[in-house]
Amino acid sequence: MAKKYTTSVKKLTKTPPATTPEGREQQLVALAMDATEQRIRNGTVSAQELVYLMKAGSPTAKTEKQILELQKQLIAAKTEALKSQKRVEELYSDALKAMRAYSGADNVEDNRYDD
Repeated sequence: MAKKYTTSVKKLTKTPPATTPEGREQQLVALAMDATEQRIRNGTVSAQELVYLMKAGSPTAKTEKQILELQKQLIAAKTEALKSQKRVEELYSDALKAMRAYSGADNVEDNRYDD
């Protein structure tokens, strides 16, 4: 038969819900961690909760989290570099079209300078 988990919840200060989903998630995680901590202190914690917390606090998990954060930053930097490269290519293309137009070339595809 499964254990019945009882928690003696201290008087919780009533805090208003966060205004963003991320903030609300952080509040709920904090409450869950508090409840788990109470169960650890009472000796009623499940093995799954305990193993999860042990893994989450391990140096390997912290290193993996740092790696993921750095990968996220790398992807953002690559995305920005691609956007910048595209903009530079557009500028070069416009400059070449302008030079062709100024030189009197007959086959200028997009002649914006005739206005």
